[in-house]
Amino acid sequence: MVTPAPASGAVAATPSRVDVSPEAATFLVSLTAQHGPLMFHQSGGCCDGSSPMCYPVGFFRVGAVDVHLGDLHVDGIDPIEVYMSRSQFEYWKYTHLTIDVVPGRGAGFSVESPEGKRFLIRSRMLTDEELRAFGLDEAVARAGAVTPA
Repeated sequence: MVTPAPASGAVAATPSRVDVSPEAATFLVSLTAQHGPLMFHQSGGCCDGSSPMCYPVGFFRVGAVDVHLGDLHVDGIDPIEVYMSRSQFEYWKYTHLTIDVVPGRGAGFSVESPEGKRFLIRSRMLTDEELRAFGLDEAVARAGAVTPA
């Protein structure tokens, strides 16, 4: 597993790439009471589209092809680690992800499935401050400097 590291000289307290909505946080407290400590893996689009999949810790094996995006901090429970595959991260590295919950049918293997709710990702582009903290501002500047022939 890989944790995206900020470039050298980045601010000491880097912003998070992931967050959780208040509604999802409340739901995660309930799910943790039922299933124990949890983790997320952002699905790459196979069986359940690109849903954030929530598992009890140890039920999904992360490895060298996975990137640790960060941890969700919810009052009353242990931090919840969030991962995605390295190849998917290459497409999403300029975005901040917020895990939210809405009514609906959950993903087949995710713990919310029988609860009549489903997790989803809300995303936004990283701010200039976040780009600098993650060492991505130079790549963005280079891309903007390219002019079509």
